[in-house]
Amino acid sequence: MNSNPLLSAPVGLQTAPADPQLTAAGIGASLRQLDLSSVDGKAELMHRLARDLSLPPHFGRNWDALADLLSDPQTMKATVICLKGWGDFQLRHGELAGSLESVLLDAQAALAEADIPLWVLV
Repeated sequence: MNSNPLLSAPVGLQTAPADPQLTAAGIGASLRQLDLSSVDGKAELMHRLARDLSLPPHFGRNWDALADLLSDPQTMKATVICLKGWGDFQLRHGELAGSLESVLLDAQAALAEADIPLWVLV
């Protein structure tokens, strides 16, 4: 079994390798690290998403806007999103975590149809 998720197709949430930055660079993918460790609610999560994923200024800071941006094959390229503190975030904010996971996995599936890989690492 391959221990490096970036060497296989991006499917679902995958365990991050020890050095996601080096691994992402090795496959020519952009790395975005989203630190969830101190997120205390939806407004803070949307702020972190905008900042850490380098979303454009017109990002509407809601789930539909996030889905639209992350699913757009015209603007997205091979990307690795590393969710730091995911396990704790799930425990503290189960509903937010579920919504975030759903948007990320829907974007992953939509981009796969355009042959654009989106890895979501935890």
